[in-house]
Amino acid sequence: MTGEIGQLSLCLAMALALVMAISGLSGARPGAAVARAVASSATIGFAVFVIVAFGALTYAFVESDFSLIGVASNSHTAKPLLYKITGVWGNHEGSMLLWILVLALYSLLIVFLRRGGERLISAALGVQGLLALAFLVFLLFTSNPFLRLDPPPFEGRGLNPLLQDPGLAFHPPMLYLGYVGMSATFSYAASFLITREGDGNWARAARPFMLIAWIALTLGITLGSWWAYYELGWGGFWFWDPVENASLMPWLAATALLHSSLATERSGAFRSWTLLLAIAAFSFSLLGTFLVRSGVITSVHAFANDPERGIFILGMLVAAIGGALALFAWRAPSLETGAAFEPVSRESALLLNNVLLTGALASVFIGTIYPLLLDAIGGEKISVGSPYFSLTFAPVFAGLLLIVPFGPQLAWYRADPRATLRALIPVAVFAVLTGFIVLLLSVPNSAIAALSFALAAWVIGASALDLWRKRQSGRPTFTTFAAVIAHAGLGVTLLGVTGTTLWRSEALDVVRVGGTMPVAGYSLRLDKLDAYAGPNFEAVRATVSVLRDGARIAVLTPEKRSFPTEGQATSETAIRTTGVSDLYLALGDQRGPDAWTIRAYVNPLAPFIWIGGAIMAFGGLMGLFARFGRRVVVSSVDAVPAE
Repeated sequence: MTGEIGQLSLCLAMALALVMAISGLSGARPGAAVARAVASSATIGFAVFVIVAFGALTYAFVESDFSLIGVASNSHTAKPLLYKITGVWGNHEGSMLLWILVLALYSLLIVFLRRGGERLISAALGVQGLLALAFLVFLLFTSNPFLRLDPPPFEGRGLNPLLQDPGLAFHPPMLYLGYVGMSATFSYAASFLITREGDGNWARAARPFMLIAWIALTLGITLGSWWAYYELGWGGFWFWDPVENASLMPWLAATALLHSSLATERSGAFRSWTLLLAIAAFSFSLLGTFLVRSGVITSVHAFANDPERGIFILGMLVAAIGGALALFAWRAPSLETGAAFEPVSRESALLLNNVLLTGALASVFIGTIYPLLLDAIGGEKISVGSPYFSLTFAPVFAGLLLIVPFGPQLAWYRADPRATLRALIPVAVFAVLTGFIVLLLSVPNSAIAALSFALAAWVIGASALDLWRKRQSGRPTFTTFAAVIAHAGLGVTLLGVTGTTLWRSEALDVVRVGGTMPVAGYSLRLDKLDAYAGPNFEAVRATVSVLRDGARIAVLTPEKRSFPTEGQATSETAIRTTGVSDLYLALGDQRGPDAWTIRAYVNPLAPFIWIGGAIMAFGGLMGLFARFGRRVVVSSVDAVPAE
């Protein structure tokens, strides 16, 4: 009965999504209180039935109900419980149900938080209902997770071994919280364009949803990068894979939106631009959904290779984006402009910030889409990788880092440029000294490394200086901490990217038991090889002693695993970290009775990449906390609004 319960729940959820859409949009009219009440009730019912459907599918995976095609294709009785659960979203159908579940949860938040006027909330629920209806139609008619298989097999085919990892328990759900979270912001923007209620109030009402989505995207991208680093065995953290780019593009748009909406709330500036960014951020989330599920790309991240499904998603993408842009084109010319501001002001800094973020976004978009379009029209197949992004993305992002410290130092409307420059002189000196020291002491010497470290010191130093000065004045708030921490996290990540990219050491050798290989001052001795059986795999584990100056300082155990059911093999890496550097080992193929290929890397500052991502997300959490009216005062002086 599990499949029938899930199927019925999805059908009822689809009916309630239709009610939600109609009543929500009807409730946008003045005096339509009954329609607004119906929209809220329909939203709660829609969410309940989606939760039931998702629970039913999860139960089917846990119980290994192979009468469902999705379970038979993506599970196996020998899989550990954790991977049975993650198998729910480790396939196209289940991941789409997760997409709808997250949409339902955000819709519930809109109902219960009640941010904005009643008409604004009602119209936002109506737009959420339209999105839910479209995706439920797609799920039920092209990607139904509850389709039966008759007769059911005795065993399932298992899950891609690369996805059988704890990181996959958190990475996709976190990304979905980010992707789909932008739907709430999109719905609020569309709601404002429909109702014209409250001018900048829509941005204030939607800001918690922007922050939740941005935090989730930041953590999701960070977790995905960490997973790729330790699971794929290549020793890298980012490969400019189109699916990686599919998550980076909405993050860049969401980052621009967060900064632009600050000005919209504070002074009414950039009203039209903020609306457009809200549409763009969700549009790139939909684009990511299309790329992963259309079959236009092949990747370990991709879920489907069915062009018909891709056409359906493309139609939804065109309808959602086209409808929103048409509404924007109709309403935007009549929007009021905000108060005027001087060329030297916080608004100007935010404007330049948005220009550079948009430039970085354009670079990633072109590098991702151009090869796909060229292939689609019958042109040659090309691959766009790191060299292209180093030439286009990196300089724009460096310019962005250069202006980041100016924003918090500048006043709204009009600022004193000389006072701002004087305030940042100590940071500039610190940054120049840092770059000079790196240029002198680093091996090998690198002007790019010196510039990158100087930029990181510039951003981190400015954040520390801003916090210290506001503490001295008795004015730190959660909003202050949010900006300081997020910007500092960006600087920390830059340190990690620079160290790992420019100073990485690599060694590859065939090593016999008792033999050694050198890498970056270490000597790696292969002590023994052991075979053992896991719950659903067979493995060979190497025991490798890490020697420095003849003394053993660590023991690492990389593995080679074979999954009989899936017919695939994986390398399970072993990593020794000091917090500032990683020694990374991957066991390759057997080259003789007691000889195996071992690949070793030493990645300086690699941990800083993920530490920086976590710091940025924590800064976002502080900003989210501030949105609910709570402040922290880091002195005995009463707090006054500072932002």
